[in-house]
Amino acid sequence: MKSISFIKKTIFFVLLPTAVLLEAADAPTVTVKGYVLDSACAFTKGLSKPISKQCAISCAKGGSPLVILANDGTIYWPITDTTPSSGQNFKLLPFAGDKVTATGRIYERGGSKAMVIEKIEAQASQT
Repeated sequence: MKSISFIKKTIFFVLLPTAVLLEAADAPTVTVKGYVLDSACAFTKGLSKPISKQCAISCAKGGSPLVILANDGTIYWPITDTTPSSGQNFKLLPFAGDKVTATGRIYERGGSKAMVIEKIEAQASQT
């Protein structure tokens, strides 16, 4: 006779992947407008926009992750939903220091927000 513990573990490992897939499928797709900038500057300097395009590029090339600072002040960490995951600076580097419109699935945990970017484009400059 199998123990209750073994049965619970079996159910857990069978249902867990299904629960993870359902959670990923339930992630809402949203469109966010804001600036692409260095994550450290977004937090430590409290910037509302990048100092300059070159500054954002230099920080990214130095290894600092780029983030999207939305118009409402929310910081979105760009992520992938693949395993293994990979950094997203390559996707954001062409937009470093620019105002963008990004669409993707949003994930939240512990007060942080992350986005699996499906589409990103520079906003037309407001002159």
